[in-house]
Amino acid sequence: MRIDKFLKVSRLIKRRTVAKDVSDQGRVWINGRDAKASTHVKVGDELSIQFGQKKVTIRVELLSESTRKEDAAQMYTLLKEEAFQSE
Repeated sequence: MRIDKFLKVSRLIKRRTVAKDVSDQGRVWINGRDAKASTHVKVGDELSIQFGQKKVTIRVELLSESTRKEDAAQMYTLLKEEAFQSE
């Protein structure tokens, strides 16, 4: 599954176009490597996503083409959430 679609289906990012933009800006990493929107993600991969002043690291647990809102959180496990200090 493409990373932009995973971010949208898992509801980490609301819209696929926004997920694509975030990926293409170099703010998403898979297993420590830069990920573009077309990069494929597998179960067990670690994703790091930078949201403004926050960086979230998750592990992919499940891939699904579509999901209900209640089930979206089962697609990943939150490993780490870091806040950056502004200077």
